[in-house]
Amino acid sequence: MTTLIKLEDVHKIYELKGTEVPALNGISLSINKGDFVALIGPSGSGKSTAMNLVGCLDMASKGEIYLKENNIKHLSESDLAQIRGKQIGFIFQVFNLVPSLTALENVALPMVFQNVPRNLRLKRAHELLKQVGLGDRIKHLPNQLSGGERQRVAIARALINDPEIILADEPTGNLDTKTGDEIMRLLYDLNKKGKTIILVTHNQDLTKLANKIIRLRDGKLVGS
Repeated sequence: MTTLIKLEDVHKIYELKGTEVPALNGISLSINKGDFVALIGPSGSGKSTAMNLVGCLDMASKGEIYLKENNIKHLSESDLAQIRGKQIGFIFQVFNLVPSLTALENVALPMVFQNVPRNLRLKRAHELLKQVGLGDRIKHLPNQLSGGERQRVAIARALINDPEIILADEPTGNLDTKTGDEIMRLLYDLNKKGKTIILVTHNQDLTKLANKIIRLRDGKLVGS
């Protein structure tokens, strides 16, 4: 198996009004290419912090993080931006869609920052919206879509630059059970097509599709 992500004795400490607040306390783990990982723990366990570090959205206070054998602390901000833009796709609980843009334009948006011509990015966005079952919703604004449809738009947007890794932070948190199951099935299908999925959740029921479960509590690894 090819190791895609590796954390070695990673700590993250925030400063709050002059006081150090530890969020992660020396976690070490490996994620292989093609894994479906569930990172599970209660609120405040450090799971979202861990996701932010893996996604190059934040840097560790101590320890090493490797992405495809590259130690990310040695990379420039430009390199990290390229990783965030092309190698990693992000899906969030609150969708983070731009209200004034159509579904098609929201999906195509990450390609703007990769300087892809407009006709090519809209074509790719349309293809992805069809893949997630929204081919007839391309001109709808976010407020004209249901919660499940908005999350499908967010998934299509995460896929637009064909990333190897999908980071999904509580992707069903704002959805009803039936719609949440549909989103989980979509993530499972993406994993079967070769995408590495990292699912951050506090819901034990969502771990059933994962092949690897990593549990955090109080910033420490408690089981996997």
